[in-house]
Amino acid sequence: MILLHRINNRNIQFEYIYASISPRMRIFFALLFLITACATASGENITTKTTVKNTAVSKNIADSGYNIHVKIEPYKNCWIYLGSYYGKNKILVDSAWFNEKSESTFKGDKKLPGGIYFFVSPGHSLLFEILMDEGQQFTIKADSAHLENITVTGSKENELFSAYTRYLSKVAPQLNALQPQLQNAKTKADSAAIQQQQVKLNKELNEYRQKLIDENPESMVAVFFQSVKMPEIKTWPKTPDGKIDSVAAWRYMKEHFWDNINFNDNRLIRTPFFDPKLDDYFKYYVPAEPDSIISEVNYMLLSARTGKDIYHYLLGKFTDKYINPEIMGQDKVFLFLFNNYFSKGDTLWLNEKQRKYIFDRAYSLIANQINEPAPQLVLKDTAGKLVSLYNIKAPFTFVVFWDPTCGHCKEQVPEVDSIYEAKWKALGVAVFAVNTNENTFEDWKQFIKEHHLQGWVHAWQTKDERQAEESAGQANYRQLYDIFQTPTMYLLDADKHIIAKKLSLQQYDAIIDTKLNSKTKASTTK
Repeated sequence: MILLHRINNRNIQFEYIYASISPRMRIFFALLFLITACATASGENITTKTTVKNTAVSKNIADSGYNIHVKIEPYKNCWIYLGSYYGKNKILVDSAWFNEKSESTFKGDKKLPGGIYFFVSPGHSLLFEILMDEGQQFTIKADSAHLENITVTGSKENELFSAYTRYLSKVAPQLNALQPQLQNAKTKADSAAIQQQQVKLNKELNEYRQKLIDENPESMVAVFFQSVKMPEIKTWPKTPDGKIDSVAAWRYMKEHFWDNINFNDNRLIRTPFFDPKLDDYFKYYVPAEPDSIISEVNYMLLSARTGKDIYHYLLGKFTDKYINPEIMGQDKVFLFLFNNYFSKGDTLWLNEKQRKYIFDRAYSLIANQINEPAPQLVLKDTAGKLVSLYNIKAPFTFVVFWDPTCGHCKEQVPEVDSIYEAKWKALGVAVFAVNTNENTFEDWKQFIKEHHLQGWVHAWQTKDERQAEESAGQANYRQLYDIFQTPTMYLLDADKHIIAKKLSLQQYDAIIDTKLNSKTKASTTK
């Protein structure tokens, strides 16, 4: 991030990102990003090409729009782009044709949202950053060979920022040069001397920033400097035996992590540091247990309510993360968001497709939460007799939904049988296997016979039975168990509570071992 670390960053490639939020390309946030990012990146007025006109700025633009006259040498007769950050991504906001004098004007009739913006070369390399506050009529002069000498007139915020970057251009090279020296130091004395220089330079840098904050406490620069600050432990806590108390230190960091952050400040989402700071907080200071996450998420959303853009951004980010979580059980966080925000009418900013996806996903997760009773299954076996999940008496019940024509199922179902015969059967584990393909009765029976799937409860539901449920307004097991792919597997305890879902076969086996070991230890301690 140039704001803190470097000035000349021409090797960073500018990405034209409009919807690529998640590596997994989750449906919800991809759609959300199209609305929030593109619609708000330039006050709902994205200009793709702006020609230079030597005309006076209209009163409307002067009052409510933006008008930034820019000279960047040596660029001539080419397009230069204006972009902004949006979380981890970069958004194209405007572009302008630079004339023979390396000059052009970026302008629009609506103000740009506040935050950190940047100019991009014709080769799509990031040139330098600027701050966008309420005053959006100013002039910039820069030379791409000496970006530390940028001059800005008409914007106090950018004058402060330019002065800081000039100072940083002197300190940063010194700090960067010390790092390899430290790595190559041959003696402890050499290392100590280099570390002392690092401490001295960092102290000077921090004092410069603090002075800027003290003298300009209401400035955007000060707000951003405060935002990136990490809690400083001046006196490390110790345990009664004199050792460093790492738990107390962790607790202090957690309690003070957001001391300088105002969650209703919309400008934060248009910076390169806010989203990574969020990720770090949840990674290092919030337990993976859903209730702990819910407490943090709810606090942030309630705090951001009055900041429309950042509130929608946070709600979208958390929904994206927990609607299909990487860690089992964290979909409970998404259900909290659904029950406390989306289902209470907080959907006006979504289109119909987004709204439908969120509601459908919630209805598919409500009935299969970890530690909750599994939905009842009363289906027919291969002989047409009714079989009930809750009639099975076993310390563990392994429920597998599969399709005899599915390639993955053809591989994994025999693997289930292998571990069942080798280990689970002796432990009393029951297997309740449901054929989800209502058009494969004969194929289903043939697969069971060929692979000797004996000792299992095999069940399915006919098409007529499914349609009868739908006519009666009853939820089908596919929704109740969130079955959108096969195989889908669940592990239940003796009371038919869900203790694991959608894991690998090896993970299920490990959970069974852990549960049995815990039970053994508990009985031996009595």
